[in-house]
Amino acid sequence: MATTASTRRQFLTLLGLSAVAVSCGTAASGASAGKGGTKTLKYQGWAGQVTLPELAEDLGYLEDVKLEWVGNTISGPQDIQSAATGQVDFGGAFNGAVVKLAANNAPIKAVISYYGSDKDAYSGYYVLEDSPIRSARDLIGKKVGMNTLGAHAEAMLDIHLQREGLSPSDIDKVEPLVVPPVNTEQSLRQKQIDVAVLSGVLRDKALATGGIRPLFTDYELLGAFSAGTYVMTERFIEQNPETVRTFVTAVGKAIEWSRSTPHEEVIARMTDIVKRRERNEDTESLKYWRSFGVGEKAGRITDKEFKLWIDWLSERGDIDKGRVTLADLYTNEFNDATGRS
Repeated sequence: MATTASTRRQFLTLLGLSAVAVSCGTAASGASAGKGGTKTLKYQGWAGQVTLPELAEDLGYLEDVKLEWVGNTISGPQDIQSAATGQVDFGGAFNGAVVKLAANNAPIKAVISYYGSDKDAYSGYYVLEDSPIRSARDLIGKKVGMNTLGAHAEAMLDIHLQREGLSPSDIDKVEPLVVPPVNTEQSLRQKQIDVAVLSGVLRDKALATGGIRPLFTDYELLGAFSAGTYVMTERFIEQNPETVRTFVTAVGKAIEWSRSTPHEEVIARMTDIVKRRERNEDTESLKYWRSFGVGEKAGRITDKEFKLWIDWLSERGDIDKGRVTLADLYTNEFNDATGRS
């Protein structure tokens, strides 16, 4: 947690190491699936939340494909590393983390968007109501709590600080810290951190309690956009194309179901899912859910959603811009829910 540029980018090294691990690993299910392909997808969940694949399964959209939960994560980069090394069959992360992993020769491909920012679903950077922090320059020397380093939250922080005119040396004096999402609000109120990055139901729950105010949001920075994608290894896709099609299309249908279904019904469905899986999770925060924030119909991926992060990472010197191409990063081929190939 030291406030140095190298520590702030420690996840990039981890992603590089995971790419090396890929060359020695095998796809968790695909390697032994046989001609028909696997019908079971290993994955990681998020405590107290319902992911789109979980919602899709409950709605019956996965048909004969089953999900196998292997544990929870609080980190997108960790989740896609697990997918790249074959510990799980799919993982989801901020698109910049996907770009970085691909730039380090991991044979992965994004197959569908699953979260983003809009007027209802966004990440906000919050301080206590009586905090003296009012501007980007006030953040110098302060601690910003977020779920993981080098992913969506840190990228938005960097973009905000750059736009507000801070120099690279000043930006390096702003200290991002990893704080589990369920503890972030409490850490802010106990003044263990100066700024809390809050999103989704945890954000709305904190706002309902009161006593905090926003500095900025990612929606204010970039408008509505899809921010993260589910990825699979190229090997898994090649060996299990019909299972991949079923999965991607099901997630796309679940996105559209969440848009067209009355808000209260979506919340009730997700609450029921959490209760039935019996993992001793608190369902109270689910009542604050508003949107998955996915920008395009049924999670269709567009060039702009990756180009933004290719440019950001290359400007930081974290990747060679020529190492990745948009065509190699993602595919919409398996998303029959969009009605387009």
